[in-house]
Amino acid sequence: MRKQLVNPPQRYDGKPHGLSHAVNDTAAGVVYISGQVDWDMNFQVSSHTVEGQLKSVLNNLTIVLDAAGSSVENLLNLRIYIRGEFGEFFEDVAPILAQYLADSRPAITGIGVASLASPETLVEIEAIAALK
Repeated sequence: MRKQLVNPPQRYDGKPHGLSHAVNDTAAGVVYISGQVDWDMNFQVSSHTVEGQLKSVLNNLTIVLDAAGSSVENLLNLRIYIRGEFGEFFEDVAPILAQYLADSRPAITGIGVASLASPETLVEIEAIAALK
């Protein structure tokens, strides 16, 4: 494995927390993306709704995918964490995901959780993608 750290300048600095936004395994041709949340450079959320945060998280995911040398079309797996009962939000998040993912259709797991990175964080997505 050749490990390449990916930390786009448009995302907050994860170094003080010991993380990279993604890590490329260049030998395997795979990128592992850390959980993306609706945080700006100062760790503040831009929305207080699941739908609003989901859109922001997907935008952040695109930024990291691009910086890693991948794309939405190369997504292999998504784990979507939502604060609360995932099923209560399914009808609201499904159309947003379907539009974002289009024909990519990766393997997806939806998980309801009691807490995330901060009390204001409602959605987090981690991903695995193939490199281009």
